[in-house]
Amino acid sequence: MALVVDYKNVKINQADKTILQDVNFQVEEGSLIYLTGRVGTGKSTLLKTMYGELPIVEGEALMLGTYQMDKKMKDSKLQELRRKIGIVFQDFQLLGDRTVEKNLDFVLKATDWKNKQEISNRITEVLKLVGLEDKRDKYPNQLSGGEQQRVCIARAILNNPKLVLADEPTGNLDIVTSKNILELLHKISENGSTVIISTHNLSLISSFPGTVFEIKDTHIEDITEEFNRPIDMVEISELETK
Repeated sequence: MALVVDYKNVKINQADKTILQDVNFQVEEGSLIYLTGRVGTGKSTLLKTMYGELPIVEGEALMLGTYQMDKKMKDSKLQELRRKIGIVFQDFQLLGDRTVEKNLDFVLKATDWKNKQEISNRITEVLKLVGLEDKRDKYPNQLSGGEQQRVCIARAILNNPKLVLADEPTGNLDIVTSKNILELLHKISENGSTVIISTHNLSLISSFPGTVFEIKDTHIEDITEEFNRPIDMVEISELETK
């Protein structure tokens, strides 16, 4: 399988502080990946390097088999990469003065879609996928938190990205809504996109299995084996607080 993320001996700094080091992180096409760890350990930081918001200090980082994430990367190549990645933010980042349809329309036009009928058809497709066909004309403030996050997911998959990055997508949601959001992201992975989810809610991971990495003490480690056996809620609680 082709690698969509290939990090070798990577070091990541933020404000002159080392956040992650010796990162060896490979993600195969079509995978569902969880990044876990306590708040502030570097989950969001790692995701930001994948779409070029933060630089790689040391090591080699290759995205989608083509894009070298280093200081020499041209802005045009970075913009090209970002068009191939869907991003789901914890705080939604929807345009409050536009309807759901217009939020999605804005993204498509910004990524060079021009045909009005094709734009309308694609918006219909993604809204159906996330279960919001009847919310097309609603404004963000007329939606629940879970509905707003579904709009964010719809926005992220408009251009059929090879990679979807979801940064704490359930962080502000109740447990039932969180489970529905993870179920949707799992479905997107099954449809062929690679999905990387940062989360500290380990109790949901067991419901939608994937490869699990933990970030701790500036390092990243594959802990999938801890989820490949029966695990009770006490153990999950211990993992979440350790």
